[in-house]
Amino acid sequence: MCPRPSRGIFFSLTDPYRGISRGVPAAHQPHSPGLYTSRTLFSSTAAPLATRRRSPPDQETINREEREEKIIIPRVKLRYQVGVGFCFAIKYCSFSQLLREKDACWEYGDKLDGNRVRCRFCHKVINGGISRFKFHLSQIPSKGVNPCIKVTDDVREKVTALIEAKESQRELELLKRKRVAELSVLPKRTRELPSQPSSPGPSTSPAIIPAVEPTQFICLEAPAPVPRLSGAATKLRPAPGLEAERCIADFFFENKLDYSIADSVSCRHMLDTLVGQGFRGPSAAVLKTKWLPKLKSEVLERTQEIQKDWVTTGCTILADSWTDNKLKALINFSVSSPLGTFFLKTVDASAHIKNYRGLYDLFDEVIQEVGPGNVVQIISDRNINYGNIDKLIMQNYNTIFWSPCASFCVNAMLDEFSKIDWVNQCICQAQTITRFVYNNSWVLDLMRKCMEGQDLVCSGITKSVSDFLTLQSLLRHRSKLKQMFHGSEYVSSSYANRSLSISCVEILNDDELWRAVEEIAAVSEPLLRVMRDVSGGKAAIGYIYESMTKVMDSIRTYYIMDEGKCKSFLDIVEHKWQTELHSPLHSAAAFLNPSIQYNPEIKNLSTIKEEFYSVLDKVLTAPDQRQGITLELYAFCKTQGMFASNIAKEARNNTSPGIWWEQYGDSAPALQHIAVRIASQVCSTLTFQRDWSIILQSHSEKRNKLDKEALADQAYVHYNYNLTLHSESKMGTGTKKKGDGDPIALDHIDMTSPWVEDSDSPNFTQWLDRFPSALDGGDLNTRQFGGSIFGTNDNLFNL
Repeated sequence: MCPRPSRGIFFSLTDPYRGISRGVPAAHQPHSPGLYTSRTLFSSTAAPLATRRRSPPDQETINREEREEKIIIPRVKLRYQVGVGFCFAIKYCSFSQLLREKDACWEYGDKLDGNRVRCRFCHKVINGGISRFKFHLSQIPSKGVNPCIKVTDDVREKVTALIEAKESQRELELLKRKRVAELSVLPKRTRELPSQPSSPGPSTSPAIIPAVEPTQFICLEAPAPVPRLSGAATKLRPAPGLEAERCIADFFFENKLDYSIADSVSCRHMLDTLVGQGFRGPSAAVLKTKWLPKLKSEVLERTQEIQKDWVTTGCTILADSWTDNKLKALINFSVSSPLGTFFLKTVDASAHIKNYRGLYDLFDEVIQEVGPGNVVQIISDRNINYGNIDKLIMQNYNTIFWSPCASFCVNAMLDEFSKIDWVNQCICQAQTITRFVYNNSWVLDLMRKCMEGQDLVCSGITKSVSDFLTLQSLLRHRSKLKQMFHGSEYVSSSYANRSLSISCVEILNDDELWRAVEEIAAVSEPLLRVMRDVSGGKAAIGYIYESMTKVMDSIRTYYIMDEGKCKSFLDIVEHKWQTELHSPLHSAAAFLNPSIQYNPEIKNLSTIKEEFYSVLDKVLTAPDQRQGITLELYAFCKTQGMFASNIAKEARNNTSPGIWWEQYGDSAPALQHIAVRIASQVCSTLTFQRDWSIILQSHSEKRNKLDKEALADQAYVHYNYNLTLHSESKMGTGTKKKGDGDPIALDHIDMTSPWVEDSDSPNFTQWLDRFPSALDGGDLNTRQFGGSIFGTNDNLFNL
């Protein structure tokens, strides 16, 4: 029930004739002879109105009331400026009840007696009203409410957005209250407005707020403006120390920003606004001479801690290359192990592209720097033709293997898939839709509105990955696209009659085409899954053999009634697997993987066993190392010793093979040492999104020697900083980013990709798009030029 108006709520009224403010009961009559002060009105046991009238106040009472402060009700925050005798009352309970009944979540539940709600999805009754019902629909854990198991995804996302918006609003209100509290504790003189003389002449008294006109009406949510504090009264925040400078330095090196930005006027103004005028922040010279060496030394200390673990787990040298097909070649060398991946250095291999002995010397130098006894394998991509240096290295270093990059090879399979005629035709027709949508802002806004903010195009780490991810996205959102193109809002627009729009509608209505797209998505998804498994720095070497076997089995199963299509896809996968991707080290890691070794459904165990023994012959070079290895292999295969413990059996399928051997392989110490080193390795150079711009700057010929060294150090810090963030997010100890959910998807849409480019209106600078985005932060997608800079149809200056 609502409280009686005469007992519960009182407001402050301004008497223009007397210039004072006093509390008045909400139900008081306009010209009552006895008005009350704030001390008597806000009593919870206020007497009835008739019994509290008194005679007009004397002069002493009036003077006392004039000294009292104006009462402001904090939660309602209403400022009333009214004429003589005007009063107002609010029925707060009815207003709150009205707000509750208009909550958007009531359409998903039925209101019951006793503040209970019945869910229309699972029909469960939730106690506690609409707030707890929202947590029921949103499936947010740790709220003490059982989540709804039948709620649809769109409703769950909608309710989650409502909860987050409400929490953000609550935080904003808390900040406002904190700001008001900070201002309220200042001396009264600092809150007075400075004098604003309207006529010439000196004036030292503070400005007086003019009296309120009687004709002004009630103004909701109109608090008094906060005056600007004078310089003497402004209290500067304490100047931050090294911690704030460190954060700024981290920001610069993480995002490879130019040092000169620190000396810019806008940067200084930003720091003055955020921190205070007493803090200047590090200058460009400080960033370069102080923080760059300091951060580099911290990276070196961390790498030294990682190197201590190499004796047990071994490591992998990653050779990630970039070339422009014009005798310019750079190689990034990184070292990966279970404790993390760190960037080692970049070398310019341009002078050794046609000299294999020179390339061998570059790799030999890196091996000696890391330690030959620590290196298990070297992984390289195919951007540079390394010739036979892989055989030379494996010949001179018996315990080191040369393996291909799994991400590069799987991407080559997807690229061959996209070149099949009917697959390429589906991609081209689908691109007609995305190009039309993403080149018209109104259509793009309407699409995102219909799809609740989601995008159609999914940019991946390579061009082929982008093609198949976007096809899957179009297949998922086809029904929403059809609703958009056939909706009244779009049909009545000027875009509906355009030729491209009509083509898009025809493509969306072509059921035969979308059956083909569904077929492409089903065939490509196993390869995309392999791409996810091997990318991002995961120790997936023990799973690549099984994963590729599953890819080929899935193709055979899907095309069991279509031998022609089955052969076309299988030939691509099997050829790439046998000639480019397969390595004896993959077979050895699969044999040592407990989830494969003890799986009775694995049929080709004898095949990988043969290659596993060839790896043992290479690794165990001395006769004394081979003593007892046979008995240890027998104990592993027959599940004896610690391998037979229940905890080891339960951990077979939910623990990485390297950790499993380290924990439960004590019954076979010699085999344990080999298994931990093999099963702990990665099988891809793609540990995180590469950015070659800073590398190209440091290897530019037109630079000062000292400047090149500083840029090399900056690249060293930048790469290792991002690798550390990536490693922490992968382990769950850092802040996760948007792209961390899918290691093969980019955080943003590549606006130069064929899915969004405007091919209908070429311009003079269109030839610039042929430069790889690697020049300003690229990836495998455009790391290598596909052809010459200028094509045969390019007209330069109309010549």
